[in-house]
Amino acid sequence: MLRSDAASRDPFRTLATKPKTKDSKKKKAPPPIHEGEYGRYQIKSGLLTGKFVARAFPKPPSKARGLIAEASGATEEAAITALRDVIDTRESQMVENRRTDPGTGKVVASTEEYIEALNHVALTRPQSAMLKALSLADADGLTEARTANGAGYKSTLSANRSLAKAGQLIAAYLSLKTIADGPSTDLEGSTLLGFRGEPQDDKDPGNWILHPEFRDAVRAAL
Repeated sequence: MLRSDAASRDPFRTLATKPKTKDSKKKKAPPPIHEGEYGRYQIKSGLLTGKFVARAFPKPPSKARGLIAEASGATEEAAITALRDVIDTRESQMVENRRTDPGTGKVVASTEEYIEALNHVALTRPQSAMLKALSLADADGLTEARTANGAGYKSTLSANRSLAKAGQLIAAYLSLKTIADGPSTDLEGSTLLGFRGEPQDDKDPGNWILHPEFRDAVRAAL
């Protein structure tokens, strides 16, 4: 065998002399996406298919990943400004849909607001279990003992504190007031989620009953 014949069949030589294809050309980098924040939302903006777009998403570490709102503009700054207006309008409509609980005097959010909050806040497993059990109890609610036992709490005091903490997390996300104007027998935060039923006697504090709006939100989100 001649050396010239062996070299011509050398696979490495073949690879080295193989002409470049179009796929090997450097691809053009996509336009940059800029991130920011507005209220409780994460804003992403940039040039998309020839126009400037700004979009709002749940701010990390939210479990939700869906699009909240979107707007476009002649410039990136104009798109962001338009998106902020959309968010402000959305927030105003949510506030208008809230009501005041006649028993506690506290603001009760809409089901849509509660769902958004539940998808954002980090509840513990016992808190989630407790809220699920209360939502299934409908308008009858659960006694303190059943509420605590069903979620694995060692005492009713621990369960009440955990329920209040869940309410405080949701209130913080929705910017709702949880501090009572007057004396309160329940830990603050709980009344955002529900209320006490009629007591059976002087020693009975009454069942925990979720607000209908929050009950529906728990069933939808948890």
